[in-house]
Amino acid sequence: MLGKTANGLYWMYRSLERAENTARLIETGQRIALTRLELGDDEWRSVLQTAGSLEQFEASRAILTKDAAIDWLLRDRANPSSVLSSIERARQNARLVRTALTHEVWESTNAAYMSACSLLSRKVGERDLPGVLGVLRQRSAVVRGMTHGTMLRNEIYDFARLGTFIERADNTARILDVKYYVLLPSASAVGTSLDNVQWETILRSVSARGGFRMAYGSSGGTREIAQFLILDKRMPRSLAFCVSKLRDNLGYLNRGYGRLGPAQLKVQHIEGTYLRHDIDAVFEFGLHEHIQKILALLAEVSGQIEADYRFYE
Repeated sequence: MLGKTANGLYWMYRSLERAENTARLIETGQRIALTRLELGDDEWRSVLQTAGSLEQFEASRAILTKDAAIDWLLRDRANPSSVLSSIERARQNARLVRTALTHEVWESTNAAYMSACSLLSRKVGERDLPGVLGVLRQRSAVVRGMTHGTMLRNEIYDFARLGTFIERADNTARILDVKYYVLLPSASAVGTSLDNVQWETILRSVSARGGFRMAYGSSGGTREIAQFLILDKRMPRSLAFCVSKLRDNLGYLNRGYGRLGPAQLKVQHIEGTYLRHDIDAVFEFGLHEHIQKILALLAEVSGQIEADYRFYE
């Protein structure tokens, strides 16, 4: 496989995952805002910070409002991480690697792009927003389903999975970090009803509420939610699950080399150092500090993957 094909697959699936995650984040912003009515539009500053696009927003928009933030995250092409930009970039990469994809994966990717262009051709009203976000998430899920159902389990599939799980881990880490470091108005809110409502919202933002209730019932609190989203390998959007999949797919790519590659070593370091403690040790170290370490290492893994496989053959 040529390096440009590997790179195209990796970024195609990163972009699809980013589009879905950004759609979830918009829904999360609406739910969190309902718990902080007194702050009004400024609540969306933390949502933009989670998406990593606050600085770009402030540079291009004069005033932060709820409508402006949603439009920026949803359909503004000046925002490279908007839902529309991400789906458009995914389709561009899919075209570059079309011969590596099954017909079903290509068709579902193209359909996701056509739907996004139609739904986001104009500003989305608040009444229509839930339905639009639902369709966008569904289209992304169809691509993922076609990938699982029709693609050979070879290096093409491995690069698709690497892109998916790097992006997913980064998203879960950012949501956790902004919850603990930004959303709470003060340390005195920890453990209060406000704190509990926000943790519940975080579960919803990564489609983990149902799974959490199955695992912990109705008695789980802050400690259990953090445990579930960071360390529980049963949860497909937890940090531990995502990093384990990165380890597995890098291992498949490196079979026959007789040694661990640089990206594998970095993933192994994340698992061994940050994802094998109990949750009490994480809180003792500091949740924000813990997540920041993981985010920095994930960025290194992403850069190493691109460097390692630029000329993959």
